[in-house]
Amino acid sequence: MNGFVGLDIAAKTFEMVVREGGQNARPVSFAQTAEGHAKAIKQLKALKPRHIVMEATGIYYLDLAVALAQAGLPVSVINPKSFRHFAELKLAGSKTDGVDSALLAEFGERMTPPRWTPPDPTRLALRDIARQINHLTASRTQARNRLHALRAKRMTLPLLIEDELEGIALLERRIERLQQAALALLAESAELTVQLKALCAAKGIATASAIAILGELCVLPAHLKAPQVSRYAGLDVRLCQSGTSVNRPARLSKAGNAYLRAALYMPAMSAIRHDPRAKAFYAALVARGKKKIQALCAVMRKYLTGLWACFKHSTPFDSARLFSDCHLRHT
Repeated sequence: MNGFVGLDIAAKTFEMVVREGGQNARPVSFAQTAEGHAKAIKQLKALKPRHIVMEATGIYYLDLAVALAQAGLPVSVINPKSFRHFAELKLAGSKTDGVDSALLAEFGERMTPPRWTPPDPTRLALRDIARQINHLTASRTQARNRLHALRAKRMTLPLLIEDELEGIALLERRIERLQQAALALLAESAELTVQLKALCAAKGIATASAIAILGELCVLPAHLKAPQVSRYAGLDVRLCQSGTSVNRPARLSKAGNAYLRAALYMPAMSAIRHDPRAKAFYAALVARGKKKIQALCAVMRKYLTGLWACFKHSTPFDSARLFSDCHLRHT
């Protein structure tokens, strides 16, 4: 086995740097597609590297990591925070794809991270079904909006209304079929079945929302802590302060899993109406001057913290463990 490989992942491409004998080769770019993965795997098999290192960032690393692991290659998926500390120790002032992939290769050489174990096929299948349901649900919403616009017009042809109704009915049948397929997958795993019930104990989360949330959580490494999961979902708050002249309002990063954020939105909306503690927490934030969307996102982040704990420990969701009683006393 020869050398170490660093992979820096982006949305459309990924950069590969091979390090051997303390020297880095030039970075090579591949498309973030199945064809690009296959091309990289072919080259890596010829290289026979000791370690292939990538960060667990965003939503784009997982498919490539699974493809590498299934090809029998020694891939390691590391915590982004660990890599950031390593880059700081190396005094890496620049941040580009080539620099990051070279540093990842050096990380593999010096730190020898453990080999990554991919999620089992059932969990990956559940994630894919949940994401397809997300796409179909968005299409159904668009179709319903078009139907509403057509019905608002006087001169709309009945044929157009009938066509939209048929399209909506077809989407609903597809969504129902996929939900049943997801439930069948869950029934094959006693652990996932218990976790589904634990999530459904939360206000605003029924089977559809639980499938969407569980599909994203079940493929994450179990050792992640709640703040790391929040960052993964893009629900972490980022400050922008520099000296005395720059002091911009804090805002959500949104640099994470959009599927998970979308799955949490409606449960949070329901929670601030029907869960007394979540409602009081939301009202307290609004009273302090937060915008309503900021307060709602804070509830989403709190909910995700609780849902992750339920997922890890297979215990029913309990909002009393998330929201302080002090907010209730002021309502």
